Formats: sequence, C-alpha cells, structure tokens
Amino acid sequence: MRAPRIAIAAASVLILLVTGLAWQSVDSLRSNIATAGGLGLGNGADGAVDILIVGTDSRTDAHGNALTQAELDSLRAGDEVASNTDTIILIRVPNDGSSATAISIPRDSYVEVPAIGMSKINAAYGATKETRRLELVQQGVTDAEADSTSTEAGREALIESVADLTGITVDHYAEVGLFGFVLLTDAVGGVDVCLNAPVDEPLSGANFPAGEQTLSGSNALSFVRQRHDLPRGDLDRIVRQQVFMASLVRSVLSAQTLSNPGKLNQLSAAVQRSVVLDDDWDILQFATRLQDLAGGQVKFETIPVVDINGVTDYGESIVEVDPLSVRTYVEGLLDGTADEQDSPESTDAPEIDPSSVTVDVANDSGIDGLASGVATSLGALGYTDGTVGNYEGTSVTRSTVQAGDPDSDAARSVAAALGGLEVSSDDTLSEDTIRVVLTADYSGPGADGAVVPADDVTGTPDLAASGSEPSAPAIDAGSVGPACVN
Repeated sequence: MRAPRIAIAAASVLILLVTGLAWQSVDSLRSNIATAGGLGLGNGADGAVDILIVGTDSRTDAHGNALTQAELDSLRAGDEVASNTDTIILIRVPNDGSSATAISIPRDSYVEVPAIGMSKINAAYGATKETRRLELVQQGVTDAEADSTSTEAGREALIESVADLTGITVDHYAEVGLFGFVLLTDAVGGVDVCLNAPVDEPLSGANFPAGEQTLSGSNALSFVRQRHDLPRGDLDRIVRQQVFMASLVRSVLSAQTLSNPGKLNQLSAAVQRSVVLDDDWDILQFATRLQDLAGGQVKFETIPVVDINGVTDYGESIVEVDPLSVRTYVEGLLDGTADEQDSPESTDAPEIDPSSVTVDVANDSGIDGLASGVATSLGALGYTDGTVGNYEGTSVTRSTVQAGDPDSDAARSVAAALGGLEVSSDDTLSEDTIRVVLTADYSGPGADGAVVPADDVTGTPDLAASGSEPSAPAIDAGSVGPACVN
C-alpha cells in the first residue's frame, strides 16, 4: 500500500513571503533558519523573481533532527522514508510589483530530468540524491558528507528540471518537510476549509462532513493529502492545496494573528524548525518589497497539462505535459495574456446562490472536450449541471452566455465566472437556466487540456475515465471565506 504524502507543507514559506514584515520583530528568525548553498540560482533578470517552493516527505526537521514518535504519529503518513518532493510550487513575483502567482506543478508530471532522462518530476530530487550518495559512499566519503553533498545534487536536479519545463530561471529556493505544515496550521489556530460533500477516505485519514469547518494540523494534513475518491485525482488535490493556502494567508493576515505576539512567536518557531532557504536570500529584505502586496493579490493556479491519466511505454502512470504550452503560460503571467479570461474576480459578479442556476454548455468551437471542461469548472463553483454537448442553434461568432433575461443576476454571474463573456437574449430559456455557447475564441476556465470527444451527453462526464484536464478557476487569497471544493 502506497503511503500518502504531503501536499501542502510549503505553504509556510508562502506565508513568510506575504507577511514577512511582521517577522522583523522576531530577532532570532534570520539566524536560525536552515540554509542551502551552491544551487546555481538567478537574479530576477527575466522580469520577475521566481521562487521554487517544495514540500518533501522528510521525517526530519529542517536541521536534520529526527522527529519524535509522537510527532511522527501526528503526520498519519506511514513509516516509509524517502526524499520525494510531492509539492512543487513556483511563485512568480513580477519586478513591477503587480500581483504574484503561485503555480502548482503536478508531482507526476513527466519531464526531462538531468542525468536521468524522462521521469516524474517528484523523483528528480530523490533519485538524483540517492544515486549521488551511493557514488560518494563507494568512494569512501563519510555518510554525513555523502548525505550533505547528495542532497545538494538532488536540489540542483529539481531546480534544473523545473527550469527546463517552465522556461524560467529559479531565483530562490525554499524547502519544507512534513511536520512544518502541522506546526504552522496549529500556530494560527486552525484553517477554515469547505467541502462540497462529506468524505471518508482511509488512505489519507480524511473523514469530514460537508460544508465549512476549521481543521487543525493533523486533520488539515489529511484534508490536503487526499487524492483517492476525487473526480480528478491529483488535480483536485492541487485545488485543495490552493484553497487551503489562500485560507492560510487570510488567517495569518488577520488582526488576530498579526497583533498577537504569542502567535507570531509560534509561527516563527514553526518556520525555524521546518524551512530551508537558499543562503543568498535575505528573506526579510525581500519581504520589504512585498509590503504593498496584500493577500488578495496572490493567485493560485496550475500549469496546463495534456493528460492526467497518461501511461509510459512500460506501464507507469504519469501526468503528460507539453513544455511549450507550459512555457507560454508562465511567460504570459508577465505580459497579462495568461489572465485574459481566467479570473472570476476581475469582473463585477453579482452575489447569488450558484446552485439555484442550471447551466447548459454547448460546443460550437470544433474543439473536442471544450464544453466538458467548462461545465466541470462551473460545477466546481457550485452551479447545477445542465446538458453538455454540441450547439445546434443559429451559429454564433463568439463565445456567449444566453439567457431569457440577459440582465438577470444569474446570467451576469455565469458570464463573470467565465472571464466576462457577453450576454445575449434567448426567450426559449427558463428563468433559472443559462446556456453557454462556446466558440474557438474561448480561453477561460476549463479551456486547457480539452481532449474528450464532445458527444451529446447529459450532465458532467466521468473525468477520471475520459482523461480530460479542465482547469479550475484561479483561486484568490483575498476572497471572503474558503472556496468549497471536491
């Protein structure tokens, strides 16, 4: 049985970046953070500071000290010891001070790894480290020196793999182990989450009711580790990571935390014990540059993927990615093209109960699977699934939302959720039904990775069986309350 692994520990570093000014009152923070050197990092010359954050499945703290048995038990992660990096997040902070984006990279993304070849990206660190460690031991190097040198080699291999995939140069590196996540979550008094439906999944230990709830460290770890019994597997787990991080940012930014010396000291202790930073990074000086970057300006997204259910020639399950598409997407975060139709918060969306609105999605684009991807994205926002299939009405020239009353809150809400589509009138539609007609110009939520044949179907297809990879809408740390997720 494969042991569940960490999916969110790296959030502690994100909190450190967003709220770094608050740490200046903690004198010991800078001197007690573990550091790593010789990583071949950049200097932000490409227009942004790019920070690679990884969450490892380490059973030690950042300084190499073993966890106690009670601490190990709190992880609910089994006894397997490895060096995989199962959380990989690239934070792009443009030099012009505009909003930052935290980009998740699925752990099973099949990429080129230096000296190894094609491999899952989460193995770049561990496989390189172990290969190098064995070489050094055979050369007579001490175990301690072999471990230190091979760890550096593993970090370098992961950094290069991410750079090759995304087309960027990593400027700073941060690493967090399993236990850091538990410490941080407990330090803020728990984090608010919301589930669309109850869950009971024993592999991760996730056993929660539907609706909003506050989770402490161990339960929160189970919440973000779960990937079994989710419609999109690891992609849904990434969405959980993102909504959790957004909620965590809100918790740390709250007056109850920033004005509480006890909580700040607890957060500082959690960071000191669980975070490794590159040794050229003055984290507090960097945080000064972010003093105007409120939590609402941090977005959480995921790289475009081709197929979540990919399989290698030798039968290994992988996530297929297209490096060219990934590089184009990452580059677009600087010039704004990645956001053109991607953020529901960018438009004036009325406050409604989305479950009261049934949305039909019709494909007039000639792009297979586009309607299915958009329907899934709307379903993730709480809208009721209608029919999904090919468009059979009068041809339209651009993507449109159709409604009996084009000025209704329901029509405007759906249009905003899809990036600001135009709304037109269709008096054949009932008051509580909206139709979305998609043409080839559509690039909003659900557009990436549309590969499922667009047959006439009712409701949302089984994504796990189909291989479709619709994108979830971008998550904004400034929104009010936790977003409900699968």
